Amino acid sequence: MQDVAPYFTRSDGAYVFARWGRPIVPVVFGVDDATLAVFKGAIEAVVVLANHKMDELDTEIGANLMVFFCHDWAELAEVPHLDRLVPDLVPLVARLQQADANQYRIFRFDDAGGIKAAFVFLRMDNHLAQVPADTLALSQAVQVILLWSDMAFTDKPPLALMHGNAVLRPEVADVIRAAYDPVMPQASRDPSHALRLGARVQRPV
Repeated sequence: MQDVAPYFTRSDGAYVFARWGRPIVPVVFGVDDATLAVFKGAIEAVVVLANHKMDELDTEIGANLMVFFCHDWAELAEVPHLDRLVPDLVPLVARLQQADANQYRIFRFDDAGGIKAAFVFLRMDNHLAQVPADTLALSQAVQVILLWSDMAFTDKPPLALMHGNAVLRPEVADVIRAAYDPVMPQASRDPSHALRLGARVQRPV
């Protein structure tokens, strides 16, 4: 049985797990058509891995996975109606500028605790500009398919290089598949959930 607790144990010691409770409807802003296709392809690949679903429309909010590209965080304040979707947008932009961050994710949850929306913000600084589009897309898709701990990938990223190409680490892929087992809850704050999840993670010897 794999110990999956670290993937969902936050830096404050709390165990917090959540998966999507509805089909994912992605939209990507600020990129050309080629990059858009790469991102949607990566999201679809991770959704298929999870045995989850995508859709063309979320009846409540239209698109529920929004990815925003910018060159400067200040650009976010100019996006029409974004402040309605992201409360305290102006203070958030200030914090991101202060931290010199290049990415940030926000999740929204339904009444059952499952993920109902996610917002991904990417500032294309020198570092991100050097990352191939398919690698960046796959990395972001993996990081929004579940509510991972803020410490989940500090020691080891979710992707690895194989023959020069970025691929999802097998152990991370197994956790994603297990997390979307229909018998598992959409959300949990009980550390014993990690034992149930770990029991469903099977790796060939």
